[in-house]
Amino acid sequence: MGRFISGVVVTLIAFALCAFCAVKFGLVPATADVPPPALEKWAAHTSLNATIARDAPKPPYPVASSDDAIVAGAKRYTQHCAMCHGSAVGKPTMMAKGLYIEPPQFVKHGVADDPEGETYWKIEHGIRFTAMPSYKGNLTEDQIWQIAYFLKNMPDHLPPAAQAEWHKAVTE
Repeated sequence: MGRFISGVVVTLIAFALCAFCAVKFGLVPATADVPPPALEKWAAHTSLNATIARDAPKPPYPVASSDDAIVAGAKRYTQHCAMCHGSAVGKPTMMAKGLYIEPPQFVKHGVADDPEGETYWKIEHGIRFTAMPSYKGNLTEDQIWQIAYFLKNMPDHLPPAAQAEWHKAVTE
């Protein structure tokens, strides 16, 4: 039994040493113009999903949704989000196309099916190793909830004033 355990320990050390050398000598891709390796995608998605499941706010939310909040969220979205996540036009910007992890274009891949608390969490905390920044400290809690409520209702359930605001943000 002792030889088996020793073999397992030596194997784990060998794997750790190989991983260290791959990173240290630049054998792991670090450029933004190639797709991420499958292991990297799996690790990032698995960790993100587990963190969101544990930490995202659950209903009832501290800020209520309303037409006024959705309109305010549309304005904030056009100011802070449209450059990466697109406008009503539905075409990705040059900036969005050049990002390593291409940001979802919400006119095509909306987040209306995500709980508002999950969207709030992503805006507040950002997502590591992507271009999604944390807006904590830059936007208030209410402002982040406004954007989350806008995204929850976008594009089919927006009040007319929010729809008009969203169509103002035409990104090229």
